[in-house]
Amino acid sequence: MKTYNAAPISTTKYLLGESPFYDERNGQCSFVDIKAGKFYTFPGKDKPDTDNIKCIDFGEQIGAAVPTLDGQGYVVAGTKSLFLYKGKEIVAARDLTGIYESFQRSNDAKADPKGRLWFGSSCLEDEHEPSGNLYRLDESGIKVMQENTKISNGMAWSADRKHFFFSDSPYKQIFVYDHDESTGDISGRRVLFEIEDGVPDGMCIDRNDNLWVAVWGGSRIEKRSTKTGELLGVVKVAAEHTTSCCFYGKDMDKLFITSSGDGLTGEFDGCIFTCDVDEKGCETDFVDM
Repeated sequence: MKTYNAAPISTTKYLLGESPFYDERNGQCSFVDIKAGKFYTFPGKDKPDTDNIKCIDFGEQIGAAVPTLDGQGYVVAGTKSLFLYKGKEIVAARDLTGIYESFQRSNDAKADPKGRLWFGSSCLEDEHEPSGNLYRLDESGIKVMQENTKISNGMAWSADRKHFFFSDSPYKQIFVYDHDESTGDISGRRVLFEIEDGVPDGMCIDRNDNLWVAVWGGSRIEKRSTKTGELLGVVKVAAEHTTSCCFYGKDMDKLFITSSGDGLTGEFDGCIFTCDVDEKGCETDFVDM
């Protein structure tokens, strides 16, 4: 098993950094601070350039921001709406108040290989039992894909598009489903592996079909086989609550890692990190919206 060591990109701390993305078309890295309701972008093709970071305040908690297929902006999953942001204005594109309870907000989101948006709900506070869902948005509207989730988190698709991977954090398990690329339907949910000493959060997948899973409360990213669930490597992160990761850079061989600093006092809790690894990430899937 190989061990890697992540380094902080800057000493700036965020309440709940999440949803890292890299758009290889323009070399832009992006992420959100969920609790602050802010969305950040910075150049990351050659090296992470946080001296030129840009911030957009959405005025409500936002769970994720996914680049659009036209290359002009992002779909941002908020508390009351799915927003479309294209650099000049924020447009509420889909109302979520009819599908979310008053105690819910959006959490993680990803585009699938056909450009459909997958997004899940989470509770604003911790006292509620599983009551949310994992949703998919396409031309026909919003559809429930997995019922009774509590904290919808990491999502990824295998290289052959035949499998979908998903973490509902409180269960401490990564689930695998059979996936029909043409329809976007999933079935046959089963446990691929279970996380010990921490909680599975966001994740990404490399070109060899290995998952890279952030472990909340575990100060690490775990590299796991999608075939067996075997632990293949660990990225050590100097932040207790590691939240998510994605591949970035011109060669797609670096990890961009987010973390949460809310209520923590560690030197790098809440910082964003980078790590060179010996795998290359898959190309980003974009939302067709």
